[in-house]
Amino acid sequence: MIETLFQIFGQTLIIIAIMLFILLVLALILGRTLLKKNILIFPRLIIFVLDVFYSPLKQLAKSLGFDESMVDHIGVEVRNKVNEKKFNDIEPKDKIIVFPHCLRNPKCEAILDETGLVCDCCGKCAIGIIKPKAEKMGYKVFVIPGSTFVKKIVKNNEFKSVLGVACYEDLNLTMMKLANFAPQGVLLSRAGCFKTKVDIKTVLEKIGYENYEDDNENQTLNSYKNEIDSPCSENKHDIR
Repeated sequence: MIETLFQIFGQTLIIIAIMLFILLVLALILGRTLLKKNILIFPRLIIFVLDVFYSPLKQLAKSLGFDESMVDHIGVEVRNKVNEKKFNDIEPKDKIIVFPHCLRNPKCEAILDETGLVCDCCGKCAIGIIKPKAEKMGYKVFVIPGSTFVKKIVKNNEFKSVLGVACYEDLNLTMMKLANFAPQGVLLSRAGCFKTKVDIKTVLEKIGYENYEDDNENQTLNSYKNEIDSPCSENKHDIR
Protein backbone atom coordinates (compact mmCIF):
# COMPACT_ATOMS: atom_id res chain seq x y z
CA MET A 1 0.00 0.00 0.00
CA ILE A 2 2.74 2.46 1.00
CA GLU A 3 4.78 1.51 -2.07
CA THR A 4 1.78 2.20 -4.28
CA LEU A 5 1.25 5.61 -2.67
CA PHE A 6 4.91 6.54 -3.21
CA GLN A 7 4.62 5.46 -6.84
CA ILE A 8 1.52 7.60 -7.36
CA PHE A 9 3.21 10.50 -5.59
CA GLY A 10 6.30 10.18 -7.80
CA GLN A 11 4.23 10.03 -10.98
CA THR A 12 2.26 13.07 -9.86
CA LEU A 13 5.46 15.04 -9.30
CA ILE A 14 6.71 14.09 -12.76
CA ILE A 15 3.43 15.21 -14.35
CA ILE A 16 3.54 18.50 -12.43
CA ALA A 17 7.16 19.09 -13.48
CA ILE A 18 6.30 18.44 -17.14
CA MET A 19 3.28 20.75 -16.98
CA LEU A 20 5.38 23.45 -15.31
CA PHE A 21 8.05 23.14 -17.99
CA ILE A 22 5.42 23.46 -20.72
CA LEU A 23 3.94 26.52 -18.95
CA LEU A 24 7.34 28.22 -18.74
CA VAL A 25 8.15 27.49 -22.38
CA LEU A 26 4.70 28.77 -23.40
CA ALA A 27 5.28 32.01 -21.48
CA LEU A 28 8.62 32.52 -23.25
CA ILE A 29 7.07 31.85 -26.66
CA LEU A 30 4.20 34.27 -26.03
CA GLY A 31 6.62 36.86 -24.69
CA ARG A 32 8.93 36.59 -27.69
CA THR A 33 5.90 36.94 -29.95
CA LEU A 34 5.17 40.27 -28.28
CA LEU A 35 8.76 41.50 -28.60
CA LYS A 36 9.16 40.44 -32.24
CA LYS A 37 5.68 40.98 -33.71
CA ASN A 38 4.04 43.27 -31.15
CA ILE A 39 1.22 40.74 -30.72
CA LEU A 40 0.00 40.29 -27.14
CA ILE A 41 -1.53 36.88 -26.36
CA PHE A 42 -2.72 35.77 -22.89
CA PRO A 43 -1.08 38.70 -21.06
CA ARG A 44 -2.43 37.71 -17.64
CA LEU A 45 -0.95 34.26 -18.02
CA ILE A 46 2.45 35.71 -18.90
CA ILE A 47 2.38 38.07 -15.93
CA PHE A 48 1.34 35.23 -13.59
CA VAL A 49 4.21 33.03 -14.78
CA LEU A 50 6.70 35.90 -14.55
CA ASP A 51 5.62 36.77 -11.01
CA VAL A 52 5.48 33.24 -9.63
CA PHE A 53 8.31 31.57 -11.55
CA TYR A 54 10.64 34.52 -12.17
CA SER A 55 13.95 32.82 -11.27
CA PRO A 56 13.16 29.42 -12.90
CA LEU A 57 12.05 31.24 -16.04
CA LYS A 58 15.36 33.10 -16.27
CA GLN A 59 17.24 29.83 -15.78
CA LEU A 60 15.16 28.19 -18.50
CA ALA A 61 15.78 31.07 -20.91
CA LYS A 62 19.51 30.82 -20.25
CA SER A 63 19.53 27.03 -20.75
CA LEU A 64 17.74 27.47 -24.09
CA GLY A 65 20.47 29.84 -25.28
CA PHE A 66 18.56 33.11 -24.80
CA ASP A 67 19.79 36.18 -22.97
CA GLU A 68 18.12 35.94 -19.56
CA SER A 69 17.41 39.69 -19.68
CA MET A 70 14.77 38.74 -22.26
CA VAL A 71 12.54 37.65 -19.36
CA ASP A 72 12.69 41.14 -17.84
CA HIS A 73 12.17 42.73 -21.25
CA ILE A 74 9.05 40.62 -21.74
CA GLY A 75 7.82 41.57 -18.27
CA VAL A 76 8.21 45.29 -18.94
CA GLU A 77 6.53 45.19 -22.35
CA VAL A 78 3.61 43.03 -21.21
CA ARG A 79 2.91 45.28 -18.22
CA ASN A 80 3.17 48.35 -20.45
CA LYS A 81 0.55 46.93 -22.82
CA VAL A 82 -1.79 45.80 -20.04
CA ASN A 83 -1.62 49.06 -18.06
CA GLU A 84 -1.31 51.60 -20.89
CA LYS A 85 -4.96 52.66 -21.09
CA LYS A 86 -5.40 52.94 -17.32
CA PHE A 87 -2.16 54.93 -17.05
CA ASN A 88 -3.26 57.35 -19.77
CA ASP A 89 -6.69 57.83 -18.17
CA ILE A 90 -5.15 59.02 -14.88
CA GLU A 91 -4.50 62.73 -14.44
CA PRO A 92 -0.80 63.78 -14.40
CA LYS A 93 -1.24 65.26 -10.90
CA ASP A 94 -1.93 61.73 -9.67
CA LYS A 95 1.17 60.22 -11.29
CA ILE A 96 4.86 60.14 -10.46
CA ILE A 97 8.03 59.55 -12.49
CA VAL A 98 11.02 57.73 -11.02
CA PHE A 99 14.47 58.10 -12.60
CA PRO A 100 17.67 56.25 -11.63
CA HIS A 101 20.55 58.45 -10.45
CA CYS A 102 22.88 56.82 -12.99
CA LEU A 103 21.32 59.06 -15.66
CA ARG A 104 22.89 62.12 -14.08
CA ASN A 105 25.72 63.96 -15.79
CA PRO A 106 29.23 63.28 -14.37
CA LYS A 107 29.39 66.98 -13.41
CA CYS A 108 25.97 66.92 -11.71
CA GLU A 109 25.91 69.03 -8.54
CA ALA A 110 22.52 67.87 -7.27
CA ILE A 111 22.38 67.15 -3.53
CA LEU A 112 20.84 64.07 -1.94
CA ASP A 113 18.00 64.29 0.58
CA GLU A 114 15.31 61.93 1.91
CA THR A 115 13.46 61.93 -1.42
CA GLY A 116 16.53 61.24 -3.58
CA LEU A 117 18.58 63.63 -5.69
CA VAL A 118 17.30 67.21 -5.77
CA CYS A 119 17.64 68.00 -9.48
CA ASP A 120 17.96 71.70 -10.35
CA CYS A 121 17.28 71.06 -14.07
CA CYS A 122 20.62 72.30 -15.39
CA GLY A 123 19.82 70.49 -18.65
CA LYS A 124 23.08 68.53 -18.78
CA CYS A 125 21.26 65.19 -18.76
CA ALA A 126 17.91 63.70 -19.76
CA ILE A 127 16.48 64.20 -16.27
CA GLY A 128 17.00 67.95 -16.36
CA ILE A 129 15.23 68.17 -19.71
CA ILE A 130 12.26 65.92 -18.89
CA LYS A 131 11.66 66.97 -15.26
CA PRO A 132 10.47 70.58 -15.82
CA LYS A 133 8.18 69.51 -18.66
CA ALA A 134 6.66 66.74 -16.53
CA GLU A 135 6.25 69.02 -13.48
CA LYS A 136 4.59 71.61 -15.69
CA MET A 137 1.96 68.98 -16.48
CA GLY A 138 1.51 68.06 -12.81
CA TYR A 139 3.77 65.04 -12.36
CA LYS A 140 5.96 64.54 -9.30
CA VAL A 141 9.48 63.56 -10.32
CA PHE A 142 11.96 61.59 -8.21
CA VAL A 143 15.60 60.72 -8.89
CA ILE A 144 16.66 57.83 -6.67
CA PRO A 145 19.99 56.11 -5.95
CA GLY A 146 18.48 52.79 -4.88
CA SER A 147 15.36 50.63 -4.46
CA THR A 148 14.98 51.57 -0.78
CA PHE A 149 13.91 55.03 -1.91
CA VAL A 150 11.00 53.48 -3.84
CA LYS A 151 9.58 52.22 -0.54
CA LYS A 152 9.86 55.72 0.92
CA ILE A 153 8.14 57.23 -2.09
CA VAL A 154 5.25 54.77 -1.88
CA LYS A 155 4.92 55.31 1.87
CA ASN A 156 5.11 59.11 1.86
CA ASN A 157 3.26 60.11 -1.31
CA GLU A 158 -0.25 59.68 -2.63
CA PHE A 159 -0.37 58.69 -6.29
CA LYS A 160 -2.39 56.44 -8.57
CA SER A 161 0.16 55.52 -11.20
CA VAL A 162 3.89 55.53 -11.88
CA LEU A 163 6.32 55.71 -14.77
CA GLY A 164 9.74 54.21 -14.12
CA VAL A 165 12.98 54.44 -16.06
CA ALA A 166 15.64 51.80 -15.44
CA CYS A 167 17.53 48.81 -16.82
CA TYR A 168 15.75 45.54 -17.64
CA GLU A 169 15.87 43.75 -14.28
CA ASP A 170 15.38 46.76 -12.00
CA LEU A 171 12.49 48.06 -14.07
CA ASN A 172 10.69 44.72 -14.30
CA LEU A 173 11.04 43.98 -10.57
CA THR A 174 9.90 47.49 -9.62
CA MET A 175 6.89 47.29 -11.94
CA MET A 176 6.13 43.92 -10.38
CA LYS A 177 6.14 45.43 -6.88
CA LEU A 178 4.05 48.42 -7.97
CA ALA A 179 1.53 46.36 -9.94
CA ASN A 180 -1.39 48.07 -8.17
CA PHE A 181 -0.35 51.46 -9.57
CA ALA A 182 -0.81 50.73 -13.31
CA PRO A 183 2.93 51.10 -13.93
CA GLN A 184 4.57 52.06 -17.19
CA GLY A 185 8.25 51.62 -17.89
CA VAL A 186 10.91 52.96 -20.24
CA LEU A 187 14.10 50.98 -20.61
CA LEU A 188 17.47 52.70 -20.60
CA SER A 189 18.92 52.91 -24.10
CA ARG A 190 22.35 52.45 -22.54
CA ALA A 191 22.49 50.58 -19.24
CA GLY A 192 25.20 50.37 -16.59
CA CYS A 193 25.99 52.13 -13.34
CA PHE A 194 27.38 55.36 -14.80
CA LYS A 195 26.53 57.72 -17.69
CA THR A 196 23.49 55.74 -18.76
CA LYS A 197 21.07 57.08 -21.35
CA VAL A 198 17.35 57.09 -22.07
CA ASP A 199 15.47 58.22 -25.15
CA ILE A 200 13.95 61.55 -24.13
CA LYS A 201 11.28 61.49 -26.80
CA THR A 202 10.05 58.07 -25.65
CA VAL A 203 9.64 59.27 -22.06
CA LEU A 204 7.82 62.43 -23.13
CA GLU A 205 5.49 60.42 -25.33
CA LYS A 206 4.77 58.07 -22.41
CA ILE A 207 3.71 60.94 -20.16
CA GLY A 208 1.61 62.49 -22.93
CA TYR A 209 3.76 65.60 -23.36
CA GLU A 210 3.29 65.63 -27.13
CA ASN A 211 -0.41 66.33 -26.53
CA TYR A 212 0.15 69.03 -23.93
CA GLU A 213 -1.71 72.14 -25.13
CA ASP A 214 0.51 74.72 -23.44
CA ASP A 215 3.71 73.51 -25.12
CA ASN A 216 5.38 76.62 -26.53
CA GLU A 217 8.92 75.29 -26.25
CA ASN A 218 10.99 74.61 -29.32
CA GLN A 219 13.70 72.46 -27.79
CA THR A 220 15.28 69.53 -29.62
CA LEU A 221 14.19 66.41 -27.76
CA ASN A 222 17.05 64.15 -28.78
CA SER A 223 19.95 66.28 -27.58
CA TYR A 224 21.14 67.51 -24.22
CA LYS A 225 21.44 71.25 -23.67
CA ASN A 226 23.07 73.27 -20.96
CA GLU A 227 20.12 75.61 -20.58
CA ILE A 228 16.37 75.17 -20.74
CA ASP A 229 13.60 77.74 -20.59
CA SER A 230 11.35 75.94 -18.09
CA PRO A 231 12.84 75.86 -14.57
CA CYS A 232 12.41 73.09 -12.02
CA SER A 233 9.77 73.30 -9.37
CA GLU A 234 11.17 74.90 -6.24
CA ASN A 235 8.88 72.83 -4.03
CA LYS A 236 10.47 69.75 -2.52
CA HIS A 237 8.39 66.61 -2.08
CA ASP A 238 6.98 66.34 1.40
CA ILE A 239 8.30 63.71 3.76
CA ARG A 240 5.80 62.64 6.41
